[in-house]
Amino acid sequence: MAGGRPHLKRSFSIIPCFVFVESVLLGIVVLLAYRLEFTDTFPVHTQGFFCYDSTYAKPYPGPEASSRAPPALIYALVTAGPTLTILLGELARAFFPTPPSASPVVGESTIVSGACCRFSPPLRRLVRFLGVYSFGLFTTTIFANAGQVVTGNPTPHFLSVCRPNYTALGCPPPSPDRPGPDRFVTDQGACAGSPSLVAAARRAFPCKDAALCAYAVTYTAMYVTLVFRVKGSRLVKPSLCLALLCPAFLVGVVRVAEYRNHWSDVLAGFLTGAAIATFLVTCVVHNFQSRPPSGRRPSPWEDLGPTPTMESPLEKNRRPAGRIRHRRGSPHPSRRTAPAVAT
Repeated sequence: MAGGRPHLKRSFSIIPCFVFVESVLLGIVVLLAYRLEFTDTFPVHTQGFFCYDSTYAKPYPGPEASSRAPPALIYALVTAGPTLTILLGELARAFFPTPPSASPVVGESTIVSGACCRFSPPLRRLVRFLGVYSFGLFTTTIFANAGQVVTGNPTPHFLSVCRPNYTALGCPPPSPDRPGPDRFVTDQGACAGSPSLVAAARRAFPCKDAALCAYAVTYTAMYVTLVFRVKGSRLVKPSLCLALLCPAFLVGVVRVAEYRNHWSDVLAGFLTGAAIATFLVTCVVHNFQSRPPSGRRPSPWEDLGPTPTMESPLEKNRRPAGRIRHRRGSPHPSRRTAPAVAT
C-alpha cells in the first residue's frame, strides 16, 4: 500500500464463482459425506472371520454416545476450535497489523464487485480459510467412510455383537491341541445379532474420529505456526501446538481402550487427516499467505535482498573499440616509438 491507501480492484466474477462453483462443490461434498455416513447407498464389504478369534472377541462397549469421547463432543471440538482460532487470528491481524518491513508478502487488494459489494482483505482471508477448512472437514469424512465401506474391517468387539452360532457353522471349540482359530467363516448369514450393530462393527478401518481430530489439529497448528507473530519467546507457539495435539491423541487412546478400534485403525485415521490438512494448507491456501494486488505471486528469491556481484577482470580492463582501432599504414599503438628530441 502506498501512503496508507488500499489498492482497489474491480471484479464481476467473484460472486458468481463463489455461488455457482465453490458453493456447488461444497454441497456435493456434503451430500456425498451424508450418503456414506447415514445411508446404505454404498453397502459395507462383508469380510469373513476366524472361529473364536480373540482379536475380535472383546466385550461390547455400548453405543457410541456412551463413550468417554462421544461423537457429539468430537464434532463440536473439530468445528468450534479451529473456527475460533482462525477468527481471533484474523481479527488480531486486522486490528494490529504488522509493519510493512516485517511482512514478507504484499498485502491483498480490496475487491469491488458492482456498485454495492466491497470485499476487504480481512474478510476475504477469513472466508477463504474457513471455507477451505470446511471443505477439508467433509473431505476427511468421505475418505474415512469410503475406507470403512471398502475394507469392512471388523472392530475388536465384532464377535460380541455378531453372536455367531459356532455349532451350526461347524466350528469346533478351542482345545489344547488347537489353541488358535482353525476355520475361516465367509457365510454372510453367520451373524445372529442385530443387523445395525453388526454393520457398525464392520466399519473400523480407518478410524473416522481419529481422522477428524488429526485434520483439525494439523490445520490449526499450521495456522498458528505460520500466521501468529510472538516476539520475545520461542516456546509460545510450540506449546500451543502441543496443547492442540493432546486432545487428538487422547481420542485415539480412548478408542483403543474401549475396544472400539485397533491401533492400526487409529494410526491410519491420524495419517489420513494429517495428509489432507497438509495438502490443503500448502497447495490451496499457500501457507495462509496473502496474495499480491497485481495477481502475481512473489518469487521466494525476492525477499533475499540484492545478490552480491563480482566484477570480472576481463570487463574491468576492457577498452572502448574506438581506442583500439588505428589507421591503415600507421604503426600499432603499442609499437609507437617516442618522438626524437632535437639536440
